Amino acid sequence: MSRPAFGGGDLPAVFPDWSPYQDLESAARAYLRDPDVAMEALTGVLKGASVLGFTLERFVNEVNGVWQEVAICDGSRLILWHGEDVPPDDGPAGSMTSSLRVVPVSTVSEVGCRRRLSRTPTGQIRVDSIDVYLLLSSLDEGVPGDEAHVPPRHDALRFGKTLDDGGAGQIARLEEFARLVASVVGRPTL
Repeated sequence: MSRPAFGGGDLPAVFPDWSPYQDLESAARAYLRDPDVAMEALTGVLKGASVLGFTLERFVNEVNGVWQEVAICDGSRLILWHGEDVPPDDGPAGSMTSSLRVVPVSTVSEVGCRRRLSRTPTGQIRVDSIDVYLLLSSLDEGVPGDEAHVPPRHDALRFGKTLDDGGAGQIARLEEFARLVASVVGRPTL
């Protein structure tokens, strides 16, 4: 099974597993459709800083096509790259956006991690899915004109993996990323 891709090619419905790769560039090249675009944007911000941990996401939606994300923690910052195909009516065929966001770890006020566990027929417990959120001190952008109806809320970064979407390896790597961010939240930066 394949789906339409950026540039007119086909993408497999199941993406390769990035979790065995410990370095960012190898993982990005194995998993992202546009690793060169992502790495160029990220390298320009990293400027030699150590990547302590990362997580990757990629999926195909029915409107825009491919959506890709990289989240990196270097100990003092969260560096987020996001690439997304432009809807057919919003630009020439093959157009995509490339966005970069840098968030100081000091703005993370809470790290949450929820794992869904199940028992196998032999009684072993396994993790079926993981949902991670990083609550930020900044406020989420509200819907224009809705200020009277919707109270302001804090911005949050959300990540998730399941056995069907990523597998056990990516679930473990996302949990590792959440623990890394949690370990540096609230610590003084040098």
